[in-house]
Amino acid sequence: MTSSEQTHIDAEQFELLRRSNMKVVEGGHDGAGLRIAIVACRFNGGITQQLLSGVLRRATALGVDTTDLSVTWVPGAFEAPVVAKKISDSGSVDAVICLGAVIRGDTPHFEYVAGEAARGIQNVALTTGVPVIFGILTVDTAEQALDRCRDDDSNKGAEALATAVETIRVLRRWS
Repeated sequence: MTSSEQTHIDAEQFELLRRSNMKVVEGGHDGAGLRIAIVACRFNGGITQQLLSGVLRRATALGVDTTDLSVTWVPGAFEAPVVAKKISDSGSVDAVICLGAVIRGDTPHFEYVAGEAARGIQNVALTTGVPVIFGILTVDTAEQALDRCRDDDSNKGAEALATAVETIRVLRRWS
């Protein structure tokens, strides 16, 4: 069980919020007509491919047409933010998903790459207003990475697509 499964929203309490007088804004998961770019990292590329497979499997369930998806390959996680920025600035997509894996080794390289990739991706989203989803696994071992890109509903690539769709829909409700 992951920490997110242990700390999930209580459905009964959430329903009470919905029925209150409080304004509750939710995005939903209707991906029809949404254009989403994927920035895929070649470093640890086998893991990235499995994350990408998760995106493709989830696309149908969310109503995202695969012809509205594009994939741009970059060398690694450190290069993902600049490419995500270029794509976001193009005005041709509703969101960008960055997929990859940074696996801790015996040097501080992990902290630099993982931290700067996360910071860069966040900066792109904040400066462009385009959702840029952090789908780069930051794990201690290859086994942990492989566990997060299985061929099932726990695939973090699939979760990244759902996050992109929901975030786009939330932003549109506030427009």
